[in-house]
Amino acid sequence: MKEELHYIGHKILENAREITLNIPNVQDTQHTQQLDKSGFPLRERIAYRDELIGYLGQALCGESVNEQVENWSIKISKRAIHFNVPLCQCLRAIAAYRTALWDTLTEELHKNNFSAITMLDVSKIIEPLIDRACSVTGSVYENHSNELMKIAYSALEELSVPVVPIADGIAVIPLVGAVDTRRASLIMEIALHEGARLNIEHMILDVSGVPIIDTMVADQIFKIVNALKLSGIDTVLTGIRPEIAQTIMSLGLDFNAVTTKFNMKQALYDFGFRKR
Repeated sequence: MKEELHYIGHKILENAREITLNIPNVQDTQHTQQLDKSGFPLRERIAYRDELIGYLGQALCGESVNEQVENWSIKISKRAIHFNVPLCQCLRAIAAYRTALWDTLTEELHKNNFSAITMLDVSKIIEPLIDRACSVTGSVYENHSNELMKIAYSALEELSVPVVPIADGIAVIPLVGAVDTRRASLIMEIALHEGARLNIEHMILDVSGVPIIDTMVADQIFKIVNALKLSGIDTVLTGIRPEIAQTIMSLGLDFNAVTTKFNMKQALYDFGFRKR
């Protein structure tokens, strides 16, 4: 049985280029056209095909190629991502190796009158390797998507903490939405960075868009105010709605150490903004 597998493996290695060139024939025309339009160079794609076919032949010859197949999958996935090839297209391309390979193997198996058990043994070696290639490819695409989501989320978070200069030395941070520990840390980081960059002396922190101010949120606000104070920036808190004020009182929170104004209009008025 081992001799038969080795024979088939050597046949695959001998006919690797023929199998490689047959792969587009087992793909539908639309799929091939989409790959061509992606800009992924045909010569490079052929080289990748040759490489994987070679690993499959080596596997039938008794060599361990699991690591090579995984590395191959990572390389081709990254290149496919570079050319914006969708995951479904990439997986379909890998699946075509299976069809092209079996087209060649079927002819060889019939010609040499190999038994059904030999075909089964070939399948037991080839199929897991192709399945592994698909699995690793899916993981690479998933990791790439997660990284893009992190970048997008970070950008969105930064946009959610705008520092708006309104006069020399004065800026406003209008907060909208819930404030958790992660976002509070981001608010502090951006406020300190932009405060130094813009040479801000007075920062108006408007919380009229924050739905709930509980003990945790109040503690985060205190930390932000204290951090700004240490950097030489006075902070005025505006936008505490009546219902929020009642909640603060019921929780026993002490805002006496923080300068507060009813709204931004009042804070700006105190800074000298007047109607002419």
